[in-house]
Parts: sequence; C-alpha cells; structure tokens
Amino acid sequence: METYGDIHFRINEILTERGISKNKICKDLDIPRTNFNKYCRDGVTRLDTGMLCKLCYYLNIDMGELIEYKRPE
Repeated sequence: METYGDIHFRINEILTERGISKNKICKDLDIPRTNFNKYCRDGVTRLDTGMLCKLCYYLNIDMGELIEYKRPE
C-alpha cells in the first residue's frame, strides 16, 4: 500500500520549550490525559477540531506551528 506521509503534532516540543507539563495543560484545558497522550504520540486518526482550537489558544500559536506534514521518504 502506498503511503502519503504522516502528520506530526509538535506538542511535546512546544511544551518542553515553554516548560509546561502535560498534567498542567490537561488540567487547565480539562482534557483527559489519555486523549492528550494520543496527540503527543501522533496516535490520532481523526482530528478533534475543538481540541486543536484549545491547544492553539492556550499555547498562543497558529495551527501550522502545532501540526506539520512529513512527506514519505
């Protein structure tokens, strides 16, 4: 099967850069940690636009800073 690349969420990098813990962001945004971890591991297959908006708002970033497309090699 042909692959068309992957989507990578830069959440871990951004949290590390800003010194924000996963526990804090989950608590502040009332996000279940298990759901959040799926995004951190690039493990989601369907995007939750509400979650993405919360993350962009909280981190004060644009969607393009949060998500990147990785082309297949």
